[in-house]
Amino acid sequence: MTCLSEERWFHLAQMISTQTVVKEAEKGKELDNFRLEKVFPVYAVGVSEPDPNLVVSVTKSGCKPGDPIWDAVREEAKLEAEKEPILSSFLYASILSHHCLEQALAFVLANRLQNPTLLAAQLLDIFSDVIMHDRGIQRSIRHDIQAFKDRDPSCLSYCSALLYLKGYHSLQTHRVAHIMWNQGRKVLASALQSRMSEVFGVDIHPAAKIGEGILLDHATGIVIGETAVIGDRVSLMQGVTLGGTGKEVGDRHPKVGQGALVGASATILGNIRIGEGAMIAAGSLVLKDVPPHSMLAGIPAKVIGYVDEQDPSLTMKHDASKNFFEYVAASSIECRSSEMIGPQENGGTCRDAQVARDLNFYCI
Repeated sequence: MTCLSEERWFHLAQMISTQTVVKEAEKGKELDNFRLEKVFPVYAVGVSEPDPNLVVSVTKSGCKPGDPIWDAVREEAKLEAEKEPILSSFLYASILSHHCLEQALAFVLANRLQNPTLLAAQLLDIFSDVIMHDRGIQRSIRHDIQAFKDRDPSCLSYCSALLYLKGYHSLQTHRVAHIMWNQGRKVLASALQSRMSEVFGVDIHPAAKIGEGILLDHATGIVIGETAVIGDRVSLMQGVTLGGTGKEVGDRHPKVGQGALVGASATILGNIRIGEGAMIAAGSLVLKDVPPHSMLAGIPAKVIGYVDEQDPSLTMKHDASKNFFEYVAASSIECRSSEMIGPQENGGTCRDAQVARDLNFYCI
């Protein structure tokens, strides 16, 4: 297990001079990915391209570029060790003894997922082998940790996300399992999925495709099916299900566009598309395609408005449906007297009136 040396980081930084960026940009996506990796906080707040002036300034400064996320994690761990000496050994073993974020993450995941028959040392080799040799995962783990830090108000630090947040842990475990699934190592990938579900309460099929900058807030009870696809910068609350509608085979799970926000316990079923920047209210049942930047609520869910934000997943405003619920309350009051009188005049009862009101609510 090795990390990129400081000399290697410096060599890579030299490639990002103004002339090199212009010349190499024509070669495709690899350089763009590297630039995003080096300035990932910009990406995490919804900007697709980093500030070129920032990239150039790093090169012109003459100093060896570091990994700002990893630097922050180490500094936070040192401060926590000083505040809570009882945790100093734990923090040293988990963070301070490692040379890079990839090694620390592999160590944390291995120790969280170990059991008497699946040993931590074995898991450490598995995670390290994949994470240390896959540039996509190396980029994703940084985008994801930035998403947790920016969007989850209970996330105290980068260090706490790396050490304690099971949403982050389950997401990175899935990324490793997904690589293995695509490599044909499906039995091992399924074993990781099973163990992740058992430990974290999150069930993500190894074949599911998940973008970068993802937040699984609380994460408990999240279920994501085999053919589900999740775009970049998506936020999912606890209890969200991206499932199928029955025993159909083939492409049968939802496709969630980038920047979408899915509320707690929302259920999205079938091979349907959730448009970019859409917001699904908590507890909704979604069975049809969702237009981009629309707001849905109800069982079954219906469009009740449109969101102003480009990416509601970044603002995490779950009260956007306030006007809808005020409208429902007003409609219920207006209909109450007529519904109470109408059924009784026709030989009905107050219970009939209540049923009528309930049907009126779900038909809005």
